Amino acid sequence: MAENPFVGSWRFVSYTNEDEDGNITHPFGEDAHGYIMYGTDGYMQVALMTAGRPIFPTERFRSGSTEDKAASFDGYISYAGPYTIGEDIITHHVEVAWFPNMVGKDNVRAYKFDGDRLRLSVPPVEVDGVEVTGHLIWEKV
Repeated sequence: MAENPFVGSWRFVSYTNEDEDGNITHPFGEDAHGYIMYGTDGYMQVALMTAGRPIFPTERFRSGSTEDKAASFDGYISYAGPYTIGEDIITHHVEVAWFPNMVGKDNVRAYKFDGDRLRLSVPPVEVDGVEVTGHLIWEKV
């Protein structure tokens, strides 16, 4: 069996959305942080966060204010589950997620390797009335 090129840990490099006119935005800012990990067991996990998320005034996350929790939620993505690899797509079968609506869904990503970098592209989706395609770049750790 051929070696699985996804296996390992990948550090976040960039996340951009591109609209039909070529305009680029950075949904998590240009200084976001995160990792995506693929195991030999066929499971993956990803965590991505904006930089400078506000610190709660308490060490207990459940004791934060509604505003603290909302700001934290808005600046974070995390999910995990099994993955399957196709010819030019990888599918993340979401079993747990920070956003409950993702659970039980498939996140399909086109992929491309370039040296020690991996680009995952999200199919076009409408954001604020504009159709955009997301591109996430990860670098092998």
